[in-house]
Amino acid sequence: MRIKISWIRQLKRERKQRVFVQAFRMFRFHMTPFNTLLRNIFDVMEQYEARFTFPVVASVALKNPELIQGIIKSGHEVAVHGFEHIKYGYLSEQQQEGDIKKAVNAFEELGIPLNGFRAPYNFYTEHTPRLIEKYGFLWDAGIGYNAKYRERTSFFRVTVNNHTSSFTCIPLNIWSDDRMIDLYGFKVPQIGETLKSVIQRAREKHGVVMLDLHPIRIGQCQYIDGLKQALTYGTKLNGWFPTVTEAVEEWRRNKKWKYNAEFCCLFTGDIDNFTFFDYLQRLL
Repeated sequence: MRIKISWIRQLKRERKQRVFVQAFRMFRFHMTPFNTLLRNIFDVMEQYEARFTFPVVASVALKNPELIQGIIKSGHEVAVHGFEHIKYGYLSEQQQEGDIKKAVNAFEELGIPLNGFRAPYNFYTEHTPRLIEKYGFLWDAGIGYNAKYRERTSFFRVTVNNHTSSFTCIPLNIWSDDRMIDLYGFKVPQIGETLKSVIQRAREKHGVVMLDLHPIRIGQCQYIDGLKQALTYGTKLNGWFPTVTEAVEEWRRNKKWKYNAEFCCLFTGDIDNFTFFDYLQRLL
């Protein structure tokens, strides 16, 4: 109940009337079944032997285990995105740990490997990195959204309790699909060109770039070609498109990209809900 109160407080303070506009947008997006959105993504990724990593809210995963198993069977990856989709800035350290622990337990119940973590809304407090390390995650995909990290093109680690973190962090590019579509109203040509420019920079640095492309948006028929354009362009530049775990493990072993790739591009996409009803439950 205290966590739910924190969520309501967030809506009142930060979103106000915007929540209604966003709810209508999400209603339209959810008219497409989620398995169709995933299939659209899988079909494009398979053409380029590329992989996707999906940070998933654990409470939603428990309601839809068949969709989660379908992601894994298709060769893609699932990571922890909290148990409830609530900004950790409104939670105490104990509440954060409770949320992460419940998520870990849910993933273990579903038989999902526990390699990666991304906090809801990419929001971290001083306590969150310690908890990520405590629960043994290999990598984190949200700390890197912080302005001081997001322009990097290499993996990095942070300080946790006066030592270097055991987990690896990845810079997260600012050009998410919700930024492009919801905020700026980009169509496919603009999405494609934006993603190409991000990929080009990673190639120039022989580094890594990570994108957050939510299935509820990029999986739509009217947007999926933006993902295809990015993959076509990145393939021509000799990029590697693995899961986040594959990339982190390869870099830790060899300090270079697999197949002598010029750069590494990580496609991630948060799954906060599978149905519009799931979305509404976050607001109630």
